[in-house]
Amino acid sequence: MTTPRPLNLYTLPSWSVAAPILALAGLLLGKPSGIALAIPIGLLLAAAIMAAVYHAEVLAHYVGEPFGTLLLALAVTIIEASLIVSIMLGEGAGSQTLARDTLMAALMITINGIIGICLLAGGQRHHEQNYTQAGVSAGLAMLATLSVLVLVLPNFTTAASGAFYSPKQLVFVAVISLLVYATFVVAQTIRHKDHFVHHIEEADDHAHEAPVPRAKAIAASGMLLVALVAVVLLAKLLSPVIESGVRSVGAPQALVGIIIAALVLAPEGFAAYRAARADRVQTSLNLAIGSALAAIGLTIPAVAGVALVFGLDLELGLSMRSIVLLALTLLVATLTLSGGRTTIVQGIVHLVIFATYLFTTIVP
Repeated sequence: MTTPRPLNLYTLPSWSVAAPILALAGLLLGKPSGIALAIPIGLLLAAAIMAAVYHAEVLAHYVGEPFGTLLLALAVTIIEASLIVSIMLGEGAGSQTLARDTLMAALMITINGIIGICLLAGGQRHHEQNYTQAGVSAGLAMLATLSVLVLVLPNFTTAASGAFYSPKQLVFVAVISLLVYATFVVAQTIRHKDHFVHHIEEADDHAHEAPVPRAKAIAASGMLLVALVAVVLLAKLLSPVIESGVRSVGAPQALVGIIIAALVLAPEGFAAYRAARADRVQTSLNLAIGSALAAIGLTIPAVAGVALVFGLDLELGLSMRSIVLLALTLLVATLTLSGGRTTIVQGIVHLVIFATYLFTTIVP
């Protein structure tokens, strides 16, 4: 009988262990008061992001797809939801639009930004890329349902004035969000796992690598959590500098939420980009759509619970401009991801919508 291999962090490259630890240590620097201190914190943030991507890929190789992408999406979203809840508790009434703005930014970044960059990068290198349409279509259908129920319908209900849900309606939407996301997870990992996997023999993926030892996978999962915590906390630490920078150029405050969301979602973005370049666009789509679903399905129950317990107002309804962009995003995603193949054409279209979202946020 062989004895189990002990947990050993040295099974991982030294830089991938040092980067998250140094990033956490960077929190001791405190809130940066100027650009001189913001630069090293930004460098530590970038190092933590790259380490998170590495550990996520190690873990994905160990557990296999689609479990790897699901784990990364879950980890990032849980930490992101925790960050939103902590800000809500700290700012109280001043954060009533925080969840709405963060969710809208996450949807635009994942569905238009990440997918657009991945399809463009993958198309440039491989011309056409194939994926399993069934899983993507199911994910988009769930995403469209949750997006409208959470971010559009509040504008048209009468139980509460304005863009708000009544307490009973908020509980209903929170339960529905969690139920839809749980259904997606079950379908992706148990019932219809083959709908979210697309094997390509020539792809530069993990199939050609040696199996990951169990000790290395355990170490990678722990360091992934450390790296993601460092990413979120450093992003929050940099937020005052980002806010002052946005104010100095006269940009709307909503741009701060977009920048913070982009920093938090950066590990998933880099992982999706690397997968697309390796001709694994299925992984890229799983990451983007899964992250968008997790952002709504896990964040809304958490923030709704906090709002109900502490009596906070939660403004969820989008403006008409944002509703138009959201509708355009869902319509285009349904059309561009309906054929089982992707090219640079689809990537350009999604990036145009993302650029429009950024531009109209800055110049409303």
